[in-house]
Amino acid sequence: MQCVILAAGEGKRMRPLTATRPKVMLPLKNRPMLEHLVLATRDAGIPEILLVTGYMEGEIRNYFGDGSAFGVGIEYAVQRHQRGTADALLQAREWITGDFLLMNGDMVVSGADIIRILSAGPHCMAVAPSDHPADYGAVQVDGSVVTGLQEKSPSPRGNLVNAGLYHFSPDIIPLLDRIVLSPRGELELTDALAMLIQEGHLNALRLESWIDVGYPWDLLSANERMLSDLEPQMEGFIGEGVVLKGPVSVGEGSVIRPGTCIEGPCCIGKNCRIGPHAYLRGSTTVGDRCHIGHATEVKNSIILPGTNLPHFNYLGDSVVGSGCNFGAGTKVANLRHDRAEVKVMGIPTKRKKLGAIVGDRVQFGINCSVNVGAVIGCGAQIGPHALVDGYIAAGAKIR
Repeated sequence: MQCVILAAGEGKRMRPLTATRPKVMLPLKNRPMLEHLVLATRDAGIPEILLVTGYMEGEIRNYFGDGSAFGVGIEYAVQRHQRGTADALLQAREWITGDFLLMNGDMVVSGADIIRILSAGPHCMAVAPSDHPADYGAVQVDGSVVTGLQEKSPSPRGNLVNAGLYHFSPDIIPLLDRIVLSPRGELELTDALAMLIQEGHLNALRLESWIDVGYPWDLLSANERMLSDLEPQMEGFIGEGVVLKGPVSVGEGSVIRPGTCIEGPCCIGKNCRIGPHAYLRGSTTVGDRCHIGHATEVKNSIILPGTNLPHFNYLGDSVVGSGCNFGAGTKVANLRHDRAEVKVMGIPTKRKKLGAIVGDRVQFGINCSVNVGAVIGCGAQIGPHALVDGYIAAGAKIR
């Protein structure tokens, strides 16, 4: 059995986080989301993986190599131009030798669910319930047979959606060759699925573990779910008077200084400096080489490597890129006064608590205030005492 993972897309909806990395390399539980898929595929007993790459493909190749470090064999195909999911799969046609698994690289699914779809046989589409099916391809089923597929319809029939995981036979390839460009100018895999549906040859399997990541704030929900089974691991140094509650993982070379309180689940990477007197709350992930310093509180957030919150900072329900620095006293709000849903650039997030989405290398001066739902582009410089609200472009200077 083989597995093709589509990892070529740019992930425009995830900007500014994807301005400097592929979407599939964004971290969950301190590992790229693509790594979680690779490991789940391995655990399901599939030894061969083909990654279809494109946008910033070098970062993916450098991280995964030939796959030996992850217990699988990994090969690569390149989609030079983003011409749709069917075109991406066609890049794998010379590699495919039999029945195969196909999955989108920007989701999380368990090895157990992969085993279930493999047992179902081809052709099979994985589906999952969603409370916002209009954002996906809504699927209609009769028993186990797929009878309809509505691609991002404003009025979907039902709440089952296409989860982006399939079990195909090589017979799918001739169908891909029959596809014509969609109104978006792409070759869409859904057109091939429509042919299978018309012939009554596409079955559905409901997943139990699916997590989709479409927008930056979805990272927070996915990270929270993945941390729910965190196993405590202490490879760093824990100072006197440190309080650890619940599952906490501390990476090699990290130092937790006196007076710090960490409430799990919390995952801290390698070579970090935490404290003294810091407070890390549940569902927080801190990347390698970060500094969370004196009297700083972090709650339900993802912090990428090399970022510093060294003095009197508050960060809640936020995603912060790598190489950022928060000046003393800079704080991020995460709750509207009216307790209403937070919107980001007019987009509903379905979250009442959401702080900021911060790109790489953002520099904050002292005592800055960042409002709920702010998006700050890479390399922005925020001057002392500034109020940050709405969208801040990459490289902007706010005084």
